Amino acid sequence: MAIANPQRTIHKIWATENVRDEVVAALADADRNDVAVDAAGRTDLDEMLPPGTVHQGMAMHCAPLPQISVEELIADHRDSEQCTVLVLDQVTDPHNVGAILRSAAAFGAAAVIVPDRHAPPETGVLAKSASGALETVPYIHAGNLNQTLDKLKGAHFWLAGMDGYAEQTLAEAKLHGRVGIVMGSEGEGLRRLTRESCDFLVKLPMSDRIESLNVSNAAAVALYELYRTKS
Repeated sequence: MAIANPQRTIHKIWATENVRDEVVAALADADRNDVAVDAAGRTDLDEMLPPGTVHQGMAMHCAPLPQISVEELIADHRDSEQCTVLVLDQVTDPHNVGAILRSAAAFGAAAVIVPDRHAPPETGVLAKSASGALETVPYIHAGNLNQTLDKLKGAHFWLAGMDGYAEQTLAEAKLHGRVGIVMGSEGEGLRRLTRESCDFLVKLPMSDRIESLNVSNAAAVALYELYRTKS
């Protein structure tokens, strides 16, 4: 997906013999003949990458994608009757954020918005967990999250904060049009000011056999519910 994305600047790729032909073919399909592909063994890649990295025989040195602002996102969807965004309040695990980006791509979300601080950067771990979605879903680092929520509300987004103690479910809220799903951190949930900035607090219907879902699983269920009602 990074190779197919014309906005992704790639400096070099390392690949083992087993995957080199696939990488070269992908570069040719994308007309990216200027990218060097160096041969490397699995041991070379193990030493090059952080400990425990599951690289599947290739590694890429590339530049970060161009960052769009919340204002640009709003402008891009000014004429959209239906638009869903995810706002993550201090979700710090790159595996979770990557999985959320993957669900956002699957269910048509326009962007995933995170604060500048207490959010993972676009590392290899996040990109691999996203399974290509980092190339298709804008991952926006906003400055002040509460100011960002105010900007979304000013652009006629309904903001629904996910809270296990909410009185109504996401389905019962019957949200439509422009919707922002706001999700809290893996441990603490939504912060007070973030919760107060939401128009609604909603929950997912669950049995009493478990207290909560992993934040990435909850995001997937919430996005599916909105996608289902809009389809």
